[in-house]
Amino acid sequence: QGVTMPDPGTVYIDAAVTLGRDTVVMPNTHLRGSTSVGEGCEIGPNSVLVDSVVADNCRVVSSFVAGSMLAEGVSVGPFSNIRNGSVLEAGVRVGNFTETKESRLGAGTKALHLSYIGDADIGVDVNVGAGTITCNFDGKNKNRTKIGDHAFIGSDTMLVAPVTVGEG
Repeated sequence: QGVTMPDPGTVYIDAAVTLGRDTVVMPNTHLRGSTSVGEGCEIGPNSVLVDSVVADNCRVVSSFVAGSMLAEGVSVGPFSNIRNGSVLEAGVRVGNFTETKESRLGAGTKALHLSYIGDADIGVDVNVGAGTITCNFDGKNKNRTKIGDHAFIGSDTMLVAPVTVGEG
């Protein structure tokens, strides 16, 4: 009931990293810095986690997570980049080729395909369609995007910050 590693010779874990019971660390995974991974997680293959907190029952597949927090039941990847200051609340799903930075995604929110979510506050149960980009930089300043609970953002949407999308 400890940690399982199918190929421990390809896994790199820094001394300060903590891992919960029943967690599986797949091949070619790097856990660095002060990373903490909860119980019942699957990390990797081919993932890098740096200075991040991952709660119980999360899955991170072929992705990069740095300076971020993943709440219970979060699913990341494959090929996601979860950058500094990202907070993914319970049950969030971030999928292939999606990047987050300095953003909070509310519980149950989904951003599954080819999106950039930077400097954004996203509510609960929001659907972020494929190809959505929060255009957060105006050439001088970073601006925030706010999206209310239960909103539906269609595919190929450019949200030019500062902008607010209301609930529903």
